[in-house]
Amino acid sequence: MITWLAVAIGSAMGGMARYGFGIWVGRIWGNSFPLGTLLINIIGSFVIGLFGALTGSSGPYPASALTRVFVMVGLCGGFTTFSSFSLQSMELLQGGETLQAALYIVGSVAICLASVFLGYWLATRLGLPPHKEI
Repeated sequence: MITWLAVAIGSAMGGMARYGFGIWVGRIWGNSFPLGTLLINIIGSFVIGLFGALTGSSGPYPASALTRVFVMVGLCGGFTTFSSFSLQSMELLQGGETLQAALYIVGSVAICLASVFLGYWLATRLGLPPHKEI
């Protein structure tokens, strides 16, 4: 039951962060292109890669399964927005914005995948000393 609660709290926090960040980006750059969602997915992908590598059983900061579920499933799951990404891609395509849709889809997938690798690479290259489980 505690694991479910950790996921629920993390998801709520991640969802609120996503909502606030999306509003902030929209106010600064406008909403004609779903830049907020793209940036959220890039950041979330980076964080899950970094945290996953740092806190895995062979990482320098092994974390409990509960901590990893809270951050990786709850926070990152609530923060990243691939369901929103899919809807916005469809809306761009239905609106005749084929080039923007293609850039958005390719950019989201390629850059988020690269962000996971970058986060993982960074975590494994930091040379951090091992610590007790978080």
